[in-house]
Amino acid sequence: MTDFFARAFAAGPVMGIFRGYDVPRTVDTCARAWDLGIELVEVTVQDRAAMDSLRAAVAAGRERGRVVGAGTVTSVEQVAEVAEAGAAFTVAPGLLPEVAAACRERGLPHLPGVATATEVSRARALGLMWQKAFPAAQLGAGWIRALRGPFPDVSFVATGGLDAHTAGDFLSAGCRAVAVGSALDDPAQLPLLAELMKSSS
Repeated sequence: MTDFFARAFAAGPVMGIFRGYDVPRTVDTCARAWDLGIELVEVTVQDRAAMDSLRAAVAAGRERGRVVGAGTVTSVEQVAEVAEAGAAFTVAPGLLPEVAAACRERGLPHLPGVATATEVSRARALGLMWQKAFPAAQLGAGWIRALRGPFPDVSFVATGGLDAHTAGDFLSAGCRAVAVGSALDDPAQLPLLAELMKSSS
């Protein structure tokens, strides 16, 4: 479980995040991501309707041999629900030890959100060596450079407000991966995302 994200991002440093999409749009954008070679996609489950989108994405992924994660997982109850829906990993906007523990019990790799050195330290102490730098656009690429100094063994995934034009700055700063959402709905950004994928392979 500890090397799940390392394996998944070996194909390219991009993850797709889909928030607030209905079922058809979720499945369509997941397919677009997979066609670009993006291994990991996350469907956020911040409301009840989103669970239908998660289940549909999981089913679509199963047909293509791909896995789907659940995002905005902020309670132990949600961990159980997304696990039953077939999510292969979980992502959170912050760090909650009880959520991390529930994911560990179910064998779900967990990507917690961090925004301070203290949160990075606490996540690291829980054995969570892959962490979501959130909100990345507000933190800035300089935050990544600064935190990579004291935490060279932590792998950051920059998330929040990024697109194909800004993602490269975070990768250059030392992020292992970046997460994008609306960029996958913008035909003009698809070639740029494809270049990001190639640059790491």
